[in-house]
Amino acid sequence: MNSSCLPFGRKLLATAITLSLPAVASAAASNDDLQEQIDALQNQITALNVEVQQAGEWKNPNTLMHMAGFADVTFVNPEGGDSSFGVGGFSPIFHYQYRDLVMLEAELEFNVNEDGTTDTELGYMTIDWFLNDYVAVIAGKFLSPVGQFRQNIHPSWINKLVSAPPGFGHDGAAPISDMGIQLRGGFPMAGMRTNYSVYVSNGPELKTESDNGTEFELDGIAADGFGADRDGEKTWGGRFAVLPFSSLEIGVSFATGKATVTELEKNAVAAPPVGPLTGGIPRSYDVIGADFVWFSGNMSLRGEYIESEIGEATTGALGTASEGGIWEAIYTQFAYRLPNTKWEGVIRYGDFDAPRLSKDVTQISVGVNYLLTNNFIVKTSYEFNDGEVSGSKADYDKFLTQLAYGF
Repeated sequence: MNSSCLPFGRKLLATAITLSLPAVASAAASNDDLQEQIDALQNQITALNVEVQQAGEWKNPNTLMHMAGFADVTFVNPEGGDSSFGVGGFSPIFHYQYRDLVMLEAELEFNVNEDGTTDTELGYMTIDWFLNDYVAVIAGKFLSPVGQFRQNIHPSWINKLVSAPPGFGHDGAAPISDMGIQLRGGFPMAGMRTNYSVYVSNGPELKTESDNGTEFELDGIAADGFGADRDGEKTWGGRFAVLPFSSLEIGVSFATGKATVTELEKNAVAAPPVGPLTGGIPRSYDVIGADFVWFSGNMSLRGEYIESEIGEATTGALGTASEGGIWEAIYTQFAYRLPNTKWEGVIRYGDFDAPRLSKDVTQISVGVNYLLTNNFIVKTSYEFNDGEVSGSKADYDKFLTQLAYGF
């Protein structure tokens, strides 16, 4: 049938449908464009939500990384000796914490020797597990919790004098570090704050010297956190302190265990050094200590006493072993910063007694510090040393100056 034969009404309907088809197609295209725009907007919103979430995680992260540490450069001019410049040490400290559950902390120690070579040591490395607000489990190599100087004051930018008190360094009366496990924390008691630590670790080792190869004399206690317990005997101990008020802390410490001779040096020219030794007899090892610190305005007063005792052994790997010995050290230090200045004065009295008389010394150290900032200090001090044996290194007076920087 020819379209011209269609009734007028049908022609009109066909014409309307034909004219409406482009509009329908146009509407469908517009809907598609709108849907694409909606999808794009939704993607942008999703991406924005992710960025907001990431920003929130950056402000409140699950993990925290932190680096600190200290370094110093020192000049020493001893009486009767040669003056020298030296790098006292560079000690970066790393912290890596996951939430409030666990933290890894470690200190590396870089030291320049007299011959120009560099030693690298692990000062400490622990994994700290925070059980609750009152106790943390510390496992690894940690600074000895016995006393206060080693664990709190030994960094050069914190120590107000250039040197450590006599008897509080290596082979002294105070232990340096331990390898083991420790519980430490604090809690309120009778209206006061307290802090504590309890630990078990590998035992220390003993050094001896001999003139004739058969009779030995104790030379020092090496309590440096050894990675192996060569006599299998563990040491345990701890510290407990109270703070009657916020500016005063009083602590007591102890340690007990066994120690064995593992190193021998012979003084005789014809007798070469011997070591390391094995098969030694474990001896009793006991440490007691007490310490305090008091702050008031620009003034600080602190003191510490430590005693380490080694029992005797009648026979050893190479013959007759030495008698026991006692290492005893005490110091008191007063510091005062002049108000509204960067100048600070320090005076310290110290005394160290050891089985070898050549190491005994009574010392008065006087110092003047200039604090460019709280963590960058110029220190100058003079040590008046009175050794038990005249002419020994412990008897030499010393002039020392140091740049110390904590970061």
